[in-house]
Amino acid sequence: MLHVVHHPGYVVETERSGTFPHDKYALVMRALHESTVPLAVHEPEVMPREWLEAVHDPAYVDEVITCTVPAAKQRRIGFTIDERISLRSQLSPGGTWLAAKIALQHGYAANSAGGSHHALADCGAGYCVFNDLALAANRLLEEGDASRILILDLDVHQGDGTAALTAGRSEIFTFSIHAEKNFPTRKARSSLDIGLPDATGDAGYLEALKGSLPMVLDHFVPDLILLQAGVDAHGDDKLGRLSLTDEGLAGRDRFVATEAARRGIPLASTLGGGYGADREAVAARHACTILALYAAMNAADAA
Repeated sequence: MLHVVHHPGYVVETERSGTFPHDKYALVMRALHESTVPLAVHEPEVMPREWLEAVHDPAYVDEVITCTVPAAKQRRIGFTIDERISLRSQLSPGGTWLAAKIALQHGYAANSAGGSHHALADCGAGYCVFNDLALAANRLLEEGDASRILILDLDVHQGDGTAALTAGRSEIFTFSIHAEKNFPTRKARSSLDIGLPDATGDAGYLEALKGSLPMVLDHFVPDLILLQAGVDAHGDDKLGRLSLTDEGLAGRDRFVATEAARRGIPLASTLGGGYGADREAVAARHACTILALYAAMNAADAA
């Protein structure tokens, strides 16, 4: 059974102008329902304010909840924070936390949103409002559900906000593989960063992943992986620069899931980035990633 966390509030109807595809969450769920995989859908609750404020500046949390985010911060985020976006921004961290809780029980679960890795303590950025990865990791650790968490970021953009928000925490290891010349211009320092050149392609990307992830898993020995599974490294993505193919993304996902399952490490994935005029194609890539992770985890467990 594939466990997916989803909430109707993830989907925000907007004009189709702009780069961020607010409707892709619904399209991803449609693609998953159309697959032959048995699906269990879990509905999250908003992340309680006390947990949001444990990672983010309380003043910024209040701005988002009350929809009073200053114009300059909204420009940095990339869209207006109205009541619908505010609700989704509170639901998404709750969804990542719930996906992690389910993964701890079943081995794998996916949040059909999340991966907001650019959000910083007092401001969002790059289409990210609250950093669900840092928020979920903090809550899981504080409540004793995990003791060592790997945040593996495979979005084409560096997980700068996640790195900044978790810096100095020995129980959290942040690992980002990204396009070195892509956004953000000023990179943060993750526990491990691998910046790849433009047009790296499938072979070079998988070589970098296979040459590093097993070492991280064996030395850090996490008891949970939070995966930012962005598909914007794809060659057809509007914002991507690494030129991966469909098979390259599938190979990435299979390798991550297999390495986790071989070691008995639960894995929870978040959607991450994916951009382009063809919204259904982007959503299909996200759905394929979730399905590939699920299939590889099951295959490795059965071996």
